[in-house]
Amino acid sequence: MSKPKRYNAFSEELKRHFDCRVQRISVDAGLSCPNRDGSLDTEGCIFCGGSGSGSYGIRRDLTVAGQIEDGKEIMRRKYKAQKFIAYFQAYSNTYAPVDQLRILFDDALSVSDVVGLIVATRPDCLSDDVLDFLRELSGRTYLWLELGMQSIHDSSLARINRRHGHASSVDAVQRALVRGIQVCAHVILGLPGETHEEMLACAGELNRLGVNGVKLHLLHVMKGTRLAEMYGRGEVQVLERDEYAGLVCDFLELLDPRILIHRLTGDGGHDNLVAPLWSLKKFEVLNLIDAELERRGTRQGSKCKA
Repeated sequence: MSKPKRYNAFSEELKRHFDCRVQRISVDAGLSCPNRDGSLDTEGCIFCGGSGSGSYGIRRDLTVAGQIEDGKEIMRRKYKAQKFIAYFQAYSNTYAPVDQLRILFDDALSVSDVVGLIVATRPDCLSDDVLDFLRELSGRTYLWLELGMQSIHDSSLARINRRHGHASSVDAVQRALVRGIQVCAHVILGLPGETHEEMLACAGELNRLGVNGVKLHLLHVMKGTRLAEMYGRGEVQVLERDEYAGLVCDFLELLDPRILIHRLTGDGGHDNLVAPLWSLKKFEVLNLIDAELERRGTRQGSKCKA
């Protein structure tokens, strides 16, 4: 039996809630983003490739239901999963009229053994009618709203061409939480120009906002992005493995222990990743984080100020 985690792992929450092995299946709903369709910009964030940030290996030639069926077979073989959550990951998955979203999400929920939804989006793509629809959905299925906060610092958001400020994230979190929607904030560690202290300040802000979950991600450089061009010119540095693991532990120590940890690291896939290549060995990084917390004798929330 593996040792209990020193942080509040989302995987354990899923086991408690569903009493079986549940895996997320990434879905591309074919939606766009105001930072790419010309509403705000056409270039997108500097780290985002042509298929949406982080959305790799998805069968875009299939319908939503088809993508999930395809993913189910993989997850059953790889993880012996019994139930599944449809993860609408690519681009901004609330950037459409409610009627269109209803069709997409109902398509996902119609697939056998799909027990919930995770809907990833930008904080500036959440109208009240969309949030009301998500509240309705949360009353009939297990649902998380994943918000691409990325940073709490407006200067960092400007550097990555995010095209919204932190105030937009605060507003989105508050309007979602008041409706009883579970909110997971997506935060990138290692953004250009951010200091160690500025990155750690995000933990305190997440505590203050009262988010339900957090997904930590290292800045990684993908082919075909403006970030890759900047990295090639030596304008951007990425974190070293041990540096990142230590930073994650520092962050966890400051984070409210009730907040669920959806992710502590990630990668962009072998075919697309430029740097850091160490991120491809995901389980080595997770083991390093576990070992460092144990070495310190600390855990999530050890230094959290109530």
